[in-house]
Amino acid sequence: MKKETNPLVIIIIILLAAIVGLMIYNGSKNKTGATAVDQHNHSPAASRVAAPPKDLTNQPAPDFALTDRDEKIYALNELRGKNIVLFFNEGLMCYPACWNQIVSLSKDERFKNNDTVVLSVVVDSPQDWQSAIEKMPELAAATVVFDKNATISNKFGVLTLASSMHYGSLPGHTFIIIDKAGTIRYVFDDPQLGILNNQLATEIEKLNK
Repeated sequence: MKKETNPLVIIIIILLAAIVGLMIYNGSKNKTGATAVDQHNHSPAASRVAAPPKDLTNQPAPDFALTDRDEKIYALNELRGKNIVLFFNEGLMCYPACWNQIVSLSKDERFKNNDTVVLSVVVDSPQDWQSAIEKMPELAAATVVFDKNATISNKFGVLTLASSMHYGSLPGHTFIIIDKAGTIRYVFDDPQLGILNNQLATEIEKLNK
């Protein structure tokens, strides 16, 4: 005679199966549904707390002193009387777009005069930047200055602009022009990472009129 299964046992088995299934589902969800982190290892939550960029146009430029790989210092107070172009960029990680812009600026005869100085600002160390020069030797002729801990980039508000691929931490592709009196006259952020020499030359020409 076939022994009938106790209904209570069936209910217990079903409940246990449901519990195990729920545990497996939650474990899988935690692995795939955790706070999203982008390809640059910055979470959206971290991005949202970054300070919004300041509108510095027609304001006195924040004070700065930046050093190139030969330890020459470029300070705002020592550059009075010159138009200053600052190209804030991601540096090593922005290959080839930022590197191409840096080289293009260094070769452009329109910026090679006593009235203008062009500084490409990167957050890398001089030692690390050497690897870029080895890969693209033309970079050696450019005036690249090093912004330790992105301190100056933060002062100029370029860490939270649209071009930044490491929002709140690193600059992206931003141009700032400071006139001979130390006033910011032009700010342009370019998420397209283009070569903007003509645009910059036009803005500087306006200052010289």
